[in-house]
Order: sequence, then C-alpha cells, then structure tokens
Amino acid sequence: MGFDLDAALAQKKAAGLYRRRRLLDSPQGTRIVVDGRALLNFCSNDYLGLASDARLTTAFQQAAARFGVGSGASHLVCGHSSEHHALEDELAAFTGRERVLLFSTGYMANTGIIQALLRKEDSVFEDDLNHASLIDGGRLARCDYQRYAHSDVSDLVQKLKASGAERKLVVTDGVFSMDGDIAPLQALASAAQAHGAWLMVDDAHGFGVLGAEGGGVAEACGLGMRELPVLVGTLGKAFGTFGAFVAGPEALIEYLINSARAYIFTTALPPAVAAATRESLRIIRDGTALRDSLRDHITYFRREAGSLGLDLMASGTPIQPIILGTNERALAWSAALQEAGLLVGAIRPPTVPAGTARLRVTLTAGHAREDIDRLLEALARCQRMLG
Repeated sequence: MGFDLDAALAQKKAAGLYRRRRLLDSPQGTRIVVDGRALLNFCSNDYLGLASDARLTTAFQQAAARFGVGSGASHLVCGHSSEHHALEDELAAFTGRERVLLFSTGYMANTGIIQALLRKEDSVFEDDLNHASLIDGGRLARCDYQRYAHSDVSDLVQKLKASGAERKLVVTDGVFSMDGDIAPLQALASAAQAHGAWLMVDDAHGFGVLGAEGGGVAEACGLGMRELPVLVGTLGKAFGTFGAFVAGPEALIEYLINSARAYIFTTALPPAVAAATRESLRIIRDGTALRDSLRDHITYFRREAGSLGLDLMASGTPIQPIILGTNERALAWSAALQEAGLLVGAIRPPTVPAGTARLRVTLTAGHAREDIDRLLEALARCQRMLG
C-alpha cells in the first residue's frame, strides 16, 4: 500500500517519458547557456526575440524603482496598480475589444474563464488537440464536456446540434502549440453563432506573430468581438514577458472580475512586468520588420527541410514539428542535436498522441540564416546516422 513513486518514475524512464529540467544560466535568446554549455536555441517560444530586449529591461527597471518588485496582494485587495490598468487599456485597443483583464498565467486564465462561464447544466466543446490548460478548464467546470475531432467543423456542428444546453461554449487554440497549424476560426465562429454558442480562442502562439500589426488569429481572420467574444492571449511568448489576458465585452470582464476564482484568489503580476509588457506591446505594433524576418525564416526552413525528406507537419507558423514516431527516436535525435551544439526539444506523450513523438523546432526573428543552415546540416546528419 502507499505511494510507490520510485516505481512510477522507473516506469516513465522505461517508456521514454521521463522528463528533467535543464538549468539555464544566460538570458533567453538564440544563444543560451544550458547546463554549463553554450547552445544554439531552437526550442523557445520567444518568437520576436523580446525576452532579453534592452528596451523591456529598461522599462522593467524603471517601474521596479517606482513600484518595487512585488504587487503585494490580489487585484481586488490592493495589488491593482496603474501599470496593470494602463496595460489592460492598451491591450483592449490592440485587440479591438471593449475591455481586457490580466491573469497571472495562461493556465490560470484558461481554467478560470471556463469554470466561471459554465454551470453544471451547460456544455463545452473542445478541439481534440487543445492545450492542457483548456482541457483541464473544461473538465474542472463539471459540465457536459465534449471533444470534437481536430479542426473538424462538421464534427463540431453535429455535437452542437445534439446539445440541449442553454449555454454552449466552443473552445479552441488559435495556433496549436505542438502541430503549429491554425484553427479554422471563421468556420468555427459561423458554427458557434448558428447554434447559439460562444467561441473562446486561446491565441497564445498567434499574438505578435500573425496579422499585419501582430494582432494574432483574430486580426488575421478578421474576427471581431461579436464573432469571437472570448479572446485569450499569453504574454510569455512573443511578448517576451509573463502573464496572460482575456479580451472581450465589458460585461464579460466585469463578470470574470467577480466570478473567476483563478483571478480573485491570486496575487497580481508585479507592476514592473506590466510596465515591461507595455513596452513590448509598442514594439509588436511597430514590428512589421520582425514579422517579415520570421516569415522568411519559416519559408526557408520548410523548403530546405522538405528537400531533405524530413516529415514536416502542415504549419506556416514558427512552430515546425518534425515527426519521428517513437519516443526513443525523438530522444535520440534531440540528444544528437545537443551534442552538435543545438537545443531542440523532444516532444512525447501525453503532450502529443502516442506514435507521434517529434522534434518541435521553433524559429524566431532573432535567428540568422546561418543559424538555420546549421540546424539543417545537423538534421541531415541525424537522418543519415539515426534513420
């Protein structure tokens, strides 16, 4: 009896599912020091290279000198600073929504929003490949929870038609974090509206990258607040900082302030993080050159990797998965790349379905063409040596 955790860990190791933390000893960027070794980084979500940008560092330092390093309380007690409020207003303008509400993490935003909106008698419909935070939010809501086949609008429509729930919420990633593909948002929005449902999109990997001004999938697909009333974004990826937000109607934000436990019962982000994010938002809005460079990198990598015969997925985003199948093969390729001085993560179940273990290559605006050529050469060696 009891918890035999040693045996459970041994099983994970035997199945190729054991995970360990790497020790980073440098700023985030294309070149990092991990476990004491300098590596070329191809596994970060810092898509625009802003995480160690000097302009954000300066904004953070100036705000820390004024507000200190901690917020001291939740937003509803005494932790909601003028920097938080200004960032919410600026993000609302950026997304074209009435209001924005900051959350401390993306996981808290997704679980908190879904649980707050849904009651026991309601229904939530989620894409099969949604992020774990969306899946957990749906399960924790304790309502009727249904999954539809990945990006399959017809499957969703069948489930919506069969539902007698008064409140129906359709939930999807904007850009799927492990496949890199984009949800068919216009069709999803039409299906949701036709069946009296709200659409919620987590655009963690689209903001800053997609759209003429970096407004993400909503901007790229031309979806306003009526078609897409619950728009979630995270700040720890292309924004280069930390935290998350939801953008939507005034009533939604007021309701969440009063109902979302993940917002009410947690300490607010440090004001200095909000100040740094305001600077990154300014850079993103003016960041056409960064996005153009990133798109060029994606096009080049896909063309050259395809010519090598690598099994790429249909992704036009910075997330470029290479399917390898088994956990052992993904780990072997990742280890060989690290030996060659490149950091590329091996992604295995349960993060991805069994049999689809992969390398998750992520490209950033900070990479140079020479960096990508070095990666391609190392991948070609892996292919020759490891099969």
